[in-house]
Amino acid sequence: MGNCCSIQIGFENFLLRGWVCVVGHANYVCKLKQTLPTLSAALQELRAQRNDMQREVDVAEQRLLKPFEQVQLWLSKAETMITKAEKLIEDSPRQMNNLCLGSCASKNFLSSYKFGKNITKMLQEINDHVSKGAFKKVAESRPSASVVVRPEEQPIGLESTIEKVWHCIVDKDVGIIGLYGLGGVGKTTLLTQINNKFSTTADKFDVVIWALVSKDYNVEKIQDKMGGNIGFRDTSWKSKSVDEKAVDIYGVLRNKRFVVLLDDLWERVDLNKVGIPKPSQENGSKLIFTARSLEVCGEMEAPKKIKVECLDTEKAWELFQDNVGNETLNSHPNIQNLAKQVAERCGGLPLALITIGRAMACKTIVGEWKYAIKMLQ
Repeated sequence: MGNCCSIQIGFENFLLRGWVCVVGHANYVCKLKQTLPTLSAALQELRAQRNDMQREVDVAEQRLLKPFEQVQLWLSKAETMITKAEKLIEDSPRQMNNLCLGSCASKNFLSSYKFGKNITKMLQEINDHVSKGAFKKVAESRPSASVVVRPEEQPIGLESTIEKVWHCIVDKDVGIIGLYGLGGVGKTTLLTQINNKFSTTADKFDVVIWALVSKDYNVEKIQDKMGGNIGFRDTSWKSKSVDEKAVDIYGVLRNKRFVVLLDDLWERVDLNKVGIPKPSQENGSKLIFTARSLEVCGEMEAPKKIKVECLDTEKAWELFQDNVGNETLNSHPNIQNLAKQVAERCGGLPLALITIGRAMACKTIVGEWKYAIKMLQ
C-alpha cells in the first residue's frame, strides 16, 4: 500500500513538472504580442542612449581627451545588441503569421517557441545593458602633450638664442614671445627647434600647435591648420564659417595649457578671429611667432621681443665651407680666397650661405667664382 502511494505521488510530481514546463514554453508563444512592442521600445531607448554617448565621446576626442575603455566596450556591445534586436523585429511579421487560436497556439510551435524565447532573452539583455550605461564621465585627459615633431636642420649659431627663448617660455610672466629678423636669418629653424624641444621637456603642455601664416594672411587657413592638431579633421568642420571655427577652437583651447607657434607673420594676426585665447599667467599658455619686423612684434603685443641675429664672419664661413665641400675649395689655389668673398656677400644669412654654397659645390673653375662675386655685389 505504501509503495503504491509513493508511485502515485512520484507520478503526480512528474506530471506537475511536465505541465509547468509546457506552460512555460507556451508562455513564450502566448506573450509574443506583448513582448514584441516592449522590445521595440527598449531598442529605441538603447539607440538613443548609444547615440547620446557616442556624441559625448566624439566631443571628448575633439578636445583631445581619451575615452574610457569601459565606455568604448559599452558602445561596442550596444552596437551588437542593436543589430541582433533589429533582426528579430524584422523577422517578427513572419512569426506572428504563424500564431492562431488568439495567439495562444502556433502553426509551427517549435519555431514560435524559439523566437519568443529569443525575444524575451534579448529584452532582458537590453534592459541590463541600458542600466549599465550611466557613466558620470566618458573620457579623461591624455597624460602627455600632443607635439608633432618636425624635420629640423642643424641650428648653426642659434644655440644661445634657443636658450634665451626657452628661458622666456619657463617664465610665468611671459605669455607672448616675438622672434624677429631678416628673411633667411634662421627664424623658422629656431621655431622648429623650440617645437621639437617641447616633445622632450618635463614641463608638459596639453597641446603644441604649429601653423604657417606667411605673407598671404588668411584666418581660415590658420584655423584649418590648427584644427587638425586639436581633433577637427572631418570635412564637415572645414565647411563651417570662420566664426563657427573660432568658437570651436576657443572652446578646446580655453580649458588647456597650450603652446601656439605661428611662423612667418607679415602683419598682426587677430587672435580672437582665429579662436586663440590670449596667453596669460592664469592659463599658463604661450604664443610664439616669427616675423621680419619689430613693428609686427609690437602689433602682436609681445612683451618679449627677441632679435635673431645674422651669423658672425667665422660661423658664416664655417657654414659656407660645409655646403661647398673641401674637394671644391681645394681644387685650385685661388678658389678658397674667392669663396670667402662669396661668403661675405651672403651677409651672415644662413639661408643664403646654404643655398649659394650648395650651388657652388661643383664649381672648380676660377672664372665661375669671380662671376658669382660679381652677381652678388
